Amino acid sequence: METSRSVELGALAERGGQMKFAVIVFPGSNCDVDCYKAVEDTIGQPVDYVWHTETDLSGYDCILLPGGFSYGDYLRCGAIARFAPVMNALVKAAEEGKFILGICNGFQILLEAGLLPGAMLRNRSLKFRCHPAALRVETTRTVFTSDYARGEILNIPIAHGEGNYYCDEATLVELKASDQIVFRYVGENPNGSVDDIAGICNKAGNVVGMMPHPERAVSALLGSEDGKRMFTSVLNAWRVKHGTAAISGA
Repeated sequence: METSRSVELGALAERGGQMKFAVIVFPGSNCDVDCYKAVEDTIGQPVDYVWHTETDLSGYDCILLPGGFSYGDYLRCGAIARFAPVMNALVKAAEEGKFILGICNGFQILLEAGLLPGAMLRNRSLKFRCHPAALRVETTRTVFTSDYARGEILNIPIAHGEGNYYCDEATLVELKASDQIVFRYVGENPNGSVDDIAGICNKAGNVVGMMPHPERAVSALLGSEDGKRMFTSVLNAWRVKHGTAAISGA
C-alpha cells in the first residue's frame, strides 16, 4: 500500500502536481471544445481530447463526457455510445473513484451505461429547449459541487430535446434518501423531469450527470459564471484526495 502510494505521489510530482482531464469525443459530440476550454480557462489544468476508441483512461484524474448527439442519437440518446470501446475504461475509472461528469448527452450515456440510475425521455413539450435555466443546488457533497452552497440558485443554460429524466418511485425514494439529487430546476421545469431533477450523482458522489451545461456558464461574456465552481470544486476535491497542495505549490 505504501509503495503504491509512493509511486502515485512520484507520478504526480513529475507532472507538477497537476490534475489531468480527459474529454471523451464520440462521433457526433459537439460540446467537446466547450468542455476543453472550460477546463483551460477556469482552472488551467492539462486536458486532452480522447477518442471513443481509446481503451485506457488510467492516466486521467477526471473524465468529462460532453454534450452532443453521439452516434447521431440513433436508437436512443447514448444507447450506441454505451457500447463504445472507451466505456469499459470509464466504468473501471468510476469504480476506482475517479471523477466523472456527464453533461447533457454525457448524462444520457451514463444512464445507458448503468453508472447512474434512471432513464431519459423526450421533453414533455416534444420540443428542443435551448435557453438559460434556474437550478437549485441540492447537495454539496459531490466532488463537483463542494464550492457551492446548498440551496444556492444558479443560472446554467440547457440545450436538449430529450432531457426528461425519469425513474420509478422506488428509485426516487432511494435517490432522496442517499442524497443523490444534485440539482433541481427552479420555477419552470423545462422538460418534465420527475421531481424537477436536473442532475444526479452515484452514491459515492464521484460520478455526476446533469442536463444543463456548466461549461457554457464560465464567463460573464457567456451570460453567467455560475458553472465555474464545478471545475474549481473538482480540482479542490482532487487536491484533498491526493494531498497535492505541497507538490503543486498551491
